[in-house]
Amino acid sequence: MAMRKPMNGQPIAGKAEPHLLRRFGLLQATALNMTNMIGIGPFITIPALMSALHGPQAMLGWVVAVLITVPDALVWSELGAAMPGSGGSYVYLRDGFGRETFGRLMAFLFVWQFILSGPLEIASGYIGFAQYLNYLWPGMTTDHSPIAVLLNKIIPGITGAQELNGFSLKGALVVVGLGLLCIFLLYRRITSIAKIAVCLWIGTMLTTGAVIVTGALHFDPKLAFDFPPEGFKFSLGFLLGLGAATRIGVYDYLGYYDVCFIGDEVKDPGKVIPRSILISIIGVALIYVAINLSIVGVVPWREFVPATDPPAPVVSLLMEKVYGAKAADVFTLMVLWTAFGSVFALLLGYSRIPYAAAQDGCFFKVFARLHPAKNFPHVSLVVIGLVSIVCSFLPLQTVIDALLVTRILVQFIGQVFAVMLLRKRAPEMPRPYRIWLYPLPPLIALAGWLFLFGSADLTLKNYGALTLTLGVVIFLAWSRRTRQWPFAVPGRNESAGPVITN
Repeated sequence: MAMRKPMNGQPIAGKAEPHLLRRFGLLQATALNMTNMIGIGPFITIPALMSALHGPQAMLGWVVAVLITVPDALVWSELGAAMPGSGGSYVYLRDGFGRETFGRLMAFLFVWQFILSGPLEIASGYIGFAQYLNYLWPGMTTDHSPIAVLLNKIIPGITGAQELNGFSLKGALVVVGLGLLCIFLLYRRITSIAKIAVCLWIGTMLTTGAVIVTGALHFDPKLAFDFPPEGFKFSLGFLLGLGAATRIGVYDYLGYYDVCFIGDEVKDPGKVIPRSILISIIGVALIYVAINLSIVGVVPWREFVPATDPPAPVVSLLMEKVYGAKAADVFTLMVLWTAFGSVFALLLGYSRIPYAAAQDGCFFKVFARLHPAKNFPHVSLVVIGLVSIVCSFLPLQTVIDALLVTRILVQFIGQVFAVMLLRKRAPEMPRPYRIWLYPLPPLIALAGWLFLFGSADLTLKNYGALTLTLGVVIFLAWSRRTRQWPFAVPGRNESAGPVITN
């Protein structure tokens, strides 16, 4: 039985501390991952994907994205199965680089960048929801949004567009209301959340299935493979365009690891975590190819390229061409359901990260609080939810690029080195799942992440580097004040090795 400590430090028996419950099996974990991965992504990013290389050849971006994310999924699987705790990357970086030394720095930097990158990903779902709702209820967006203009004045060029589009007052109210609704639905016990996740996943599968079947029945290969002249001519511009298309592809696949962030709530995590990750990423990769071909095989790609901001609701246009406006309205509602399922799954998983860091003493203690009656991290949930609402007022392309650039250096590249360090420094650590063909997959993932970062816009890379530098400075100041590594008091027991906690 858990013990509670009063002010004098002596434990009191009979008072159980709140704790997380293991309620997610393989079905629920896979549903959570796939709902997060599919979400609104492919429905709002196809115009931007095609615009990256100005034609259907941009689908190469999804192929390259698979070649990066599948090896990376193997990294997540080994780490998640070996260390199934709330927080995911936070735990892996901390223990991989040494809990009391460089692991402290890496874990701190991860939480530091996550406070922005996590809400950016959730915000993309809110943006997509409002853009598809605009098909049913025009007036969600407006040119020269006052909010976008203000953001561009504060950080010049951050909007990434000459014409500053954004939400109208009506659209802003919808986004804020949607964000608050997600917080409200997640403000409850994990048992009911698992059931909600499965229901949303079923809606997601029905939506994607309808797109694929419709596209297959009306597929025109002349439209789908209408490549422009010299579409595959290799050049620096082609390489940069491929990088842009791949970043969009990776964004669409994000979420294959979502179950890792709620490791404390997964049944038999050594088997469920890697299986749910691999099932999710393979299944979604096949679904994305089918969705993309279904759309461009019915709707000529030149009708939505170059992409606008907001992008065209291509799935609604597909249904309108085939079945008419009324059917398109019904299907747009299904897309909205899918978008909502995505942001629901993201907010659930991401709210656990500051919670895990605070429990470990590396973030503000208020984030470590569990709801006294319902046993979930309510402070972390509310904060991440509110920041996500604020981030929703940035343009979609900026949101996608910014969230990837901020994550690559610390989270994705950091985890590649973490799994290698753990193999070397903790060879006897129980590993229910081991990476196939190790070390080849981690090295392939590393090369892919470096390619994506190198091909990103220079302005975003500069902002990313500035954010990272500021995080290091704050970490050093905090460590000096608390006399922790690298300013630890001489004689203090320090250990550079990993400390594994299941």
